[in-house]
Amino acid sequence: MTRPRIIVTGMPLGDASAGAASEVADLFDPAISDVVTVRSAADMARLLAGDPVAAVVLTGPTATATDSVLALLSGPTVLEHFPDGVALLDATGGVLWANDVLKQWFHDRAGPSANFLTALGSPRWVDATGDHPLPPDWLAAEAGSAAGGVTLQMADDRFLHVHASPIFSLPAPAMPSLTSMTSAVATQPGDKRGAVVVVRDVTQTILEQQKRAAIHQAGQTLADLAPTELADMTVEERIELLKSNIIHYSKDLLKFDVLEIRLLDRQTSRLEPLLAEGMQPEAESRVLYAREENNGVTGYVAATGHSYLCDNTIEDSRFLEGCKDAKSSITVPLLLHTEVIGTFNVESPEPGSFSEIDLQFLEIFSQDVAAALNTLELLVAEKACTAAESVEAIHAAVALPVDQILNDAVNVMERYIGHDPDVVEKLRRILHNARDIKQVIQRVGEKMTPSYAQSKGRLAGQRENLRGRTILVVDADDEVRAAAHCLLERQGCIVETARDGNEAVSMVKAADATAYDAILADIRLPDMSGYDLLIRLQEILTTVPMILMTGFGYDPGHSIVKARQAGVDLVLFKPFRLDQLLETVERCVIRRPAAC
Repeated sequence: MTRPRIIVTGMPLGDASAGAASEVADLFDPAISDVVTVRSAADMARLLAGDPVAAVVLTGPTATATDSVLALLSGPTVLEHFPDGVALLDATGGVLWANDVLKQWFHDRAGPSANFLTALGSPRWVDATGDHPLPPDWLAAEAGSAAGGVTLQMADDRFLHVHASPIFSLPAPAMPSLTSMTSAVATQPGDKRGAVVVVRDVTQTILEQQKRAAIHQAGQTLADLAPTELADMTVEERIELLKSNIIHYSKDLLKFDVLEIRLLDRQTSRLEPLLAEGMQPEAESRVLYAREENNGVTGYVAATGHSYLCDNTIEDSRFLEGCKDAKSSITVPLLLHTEVIGTFNVESPEPGSFSEIDLQFLEIFSQDVAAALNTLELLVAEKACTAAESVEAIHAAVALPVDQILNDAVNVMERYIGHDPDVVEKLRRILHNARDIKQVIQRVGEKMTPSYAQSKGRLAGQRENLRGRTILVVDADDEVRAAAHCLLERQGCIVETARDGNEAVSMVKAADATAYDAILADIRLPDMSGYDLLIRLQEILTTVPMILMTGFGYDPGHSIVKARQAGVDLVLFKPFRLDQLLETVERCVIRRPAAC
């Protein structure tokens, strides 16, 4: 790395000045900087016109001599390469001298001895609280090095940053003309302190800061709804509002006309389209996965979590066309903390259309988009959870009473078969309607659950082989039967129960020959053993899909041994875990119509 150059001068150098300059030069460490002592303005100009200079140190009487400072500033070579505006002000803010860069920003009617602020057109002071007039002591209190300077907003909406440094005593007021750079100003005892001000155009920086703030503010309002609005809007309406706001702010603030957002399905790694604007239909429907290869830039970004700026799509092998004739694009990950939940892609028909600043803006906006999507997911999950809990609570309350209706109806129907067909038909309707009660509850629950939640994972966690299967549970214990309803219905099963062997036999007789995909029976029922129930059911069914349940070490009458000899090898030992129950039932239904 090039070491900084520091120029030390006491010009015009006499013996005393030369000694002072040498002493100051000795203070700097030659290992970390190149210190050069100069004896004349010509040497100073030559050095400043060459390689960059980190600092100029004035020593001895030069540091407080107005004519020396003015002479130094007036040298055309010294500041002609300086990119910022520079001015020498008296103690009241009057302009003693200004370089050409600063004069370009002065008001056309600024005359001799013009006040610095007046010459700039009386700009406003911009700080964290807004914009307002500068206080009278702005030069000493606000623009000094301790305060870090001030930012001024011009009438034409440009922004200038002003930094002042006091350097020598000046009479007040000073009278040199605005354009004079050679007037010598005498220094007298008791004079007030003047200053050198450096003025830099920070318009681009301020505008970028304002745009960042506007983008963040827009992001905060993406999914911001009042409680009354939340109550009145469905989840689908909230999703559409969020999508509409994303598109609006993308176009209005970021000036992106073509965009696409995809959400990552964590189970399949598939990137599901959420919204698209300006994309071709075939691009919208394109199947993409979060993989680095063969899934375009979008798949690469989702897999790596890194943003991707493509200046020329024709030369980029990863790019897959989204909008017609796209020539450049930006793709950023939607990050929730450090986890990728999706991608945000924008495209343009012009090559090199996006800059690093555009990339930064999109990354900022994407953070708020990810947060808004997560908030929406939480709201949806909360509503889905509430609906599921409500449905389960209703199921728990009515499951066993409905089963009792079924059992009683079946028993009465058996007595009337062959005697009164009209009564039998009415009993069949009772059976049908009783079974429908639970299905109606399920349908109401699905209506309560947002369709978005259903599509995102209503069936997630369910075993495919158990969904829609009809299970008969035979046990005298009410808690066991209630638990069977709760656990198996969560898997999408249809559950009916019986309290003893005779009720189970009646339920099977009244049902279709293939109505029950699995029959779970305790080995010790009030009226018979599990093995006896198996024998009774074998008289009705060709194949009995039975699973026996028993406590450890308890098998009166050797029911399990006899059942195994009869072909039933599926046994659950109480207390069993949920996974054991589900695995055993799943094995049974998969093996049908073979013997269980």
